[in-house]
Amino acid sequence: MFQEEVKEVGGLRLHVIPTKKYKTNTLVLKMKAPLCEQDVTMRALIPYVLQNATERHPSMKALRTYLDELYGATLQVDLAKKGEHHIITIRIDVANEKFLGGTSPLLRDAMTLLSDMLFRPLTEQGGFSASIVEQEKRALKQKIQSLFDDKMRYAQHRLIEEMYKGSPYALDVHGKRHDVDSIDAKRLYKHYEHMLKHDEIDLYVVGDVMLDDIEHDVAERFSLEARSRRSTTTPTRMKRTNVQEIVEKQDVKQGKLHLGYQTNTTYNDADYDALQVWNGIFGGFTHSKLFINVREKASLAYYAASRIESHQGMMMVMAGIEPSNYERALEIIHAQAEAMRNGQFSDEEIAQTKAVIRNQLLETIDTARGMIELSYHNVIATRQRPFHEWLEGIEKVTREDIVRVGENVELDTIYFLTEKDGEKR
Repeated sequence: MFQEEVKEVGGLRLHVIPTKKYKTNTLVLKMKAPLCEQDVTMRALIPYVLQNATERHPSMKALRTYLDELYGATLQVDLAKKGEHHIITIRIDVANEKFLGGTSPLLRDAMTLLSDMLFRPLTEQGGFSASIVEQEKRALKQKIQSLFDDKMRYAQHRLIEEMYKGSPYALDVHGKRHDVDSIDAKRLYKHYEHMLKHDEIDLYVVGDVMLDDIEHDVAERFSLEARSRRSTTTPTRMKRTNVQEIVEKQDVKQGKLHLGYQTNTTYNDADYDALQVWNGIFGGFTHSKLFINVREKASLAYYAASRIESHQGMMMVMAGIEPSNYERALEIIHAQAEAMRNGQFSDEEIAQTKAVIRNQLLETIDTARGMIELSYHNVIATRQRPFHEWLEGIEKVTREDIVRVGENVELDTIYFLTEKDGEKR
């Protein structure tokens, strides 16, 4: 279990999670804004530009050398999509000076570096460094291209794109390739200034630390205007009269069969725990119905699994199959969903699924990153729920709860990526 203390510090929400578990301290800054076609590609570029250089460390080499001086501190950036939000993450892990015998204030130095990245990035002529922006534009194009090369990720992306056509959730977290070229260093910097004023910004500090000390250091280094918190919007739910079926042909050997379901249940809802157990029995784990019946018994799939998107109310089923097994695989997947609706699962399956979910959650809080990700669910959602309530909620789920939540799970879209010459049959 872990305790979290939350404080508003100007325009920033500070989360301190004190723990003596680690010999490192972790700083994670998250910037959240609604997904929007006009700016998603610029947002995808910005963290990679920021991690290149600051005024004080004006090149990638200088910045990396400085991290080495901080006893091998590490810096990472990342992008994520949670519900209809685009989230930028900047993370610094640094050794806790208490274990080094020296007096160097490593956590403060790391915090200063994070502040420099945010407020004093390398700029020229009213924009970011043009050479850094051009370098990161090339890298972003490669990232977007890599999605098309990884057919499992591509099928996942295409399913979501078709299922949520016209809504923010259809957007990919890395933006659009054809928007990259039109971005220049000045336009990007102008958008970044807008983000600093309007994004919801959360800073997490995890380690052997005291809230009062951290609050003082953060107030000193992160001067952000207060902002109103956006109310969490209900995700777009497309109501379809018929299941849509999309078949795309490419030069692939293995077919990718991805199904999208509306669960009509999100992290905010009381039935969210029951949905987690439902998904666990259906396809979340190696003991689940999909894995056993589609992959093991029928030998129809190289992989078969399901997962839920906690903040969108969506469940995705993924199976890698021989193109000729399309109809049979669909038939078995539908049969497993029907069995779930009819309550055809044993008490043993319920108990096993709850145990696996519990172990997963406990493993997650073994790492600083895991604790932060679990806590951040409460920022995305309107529901505030401490970790122990999550564990208790899973334990309390009954057979009736599982059947009830399953009544709301509706198949929306079938997407099949298959070989060019073969026909689905």
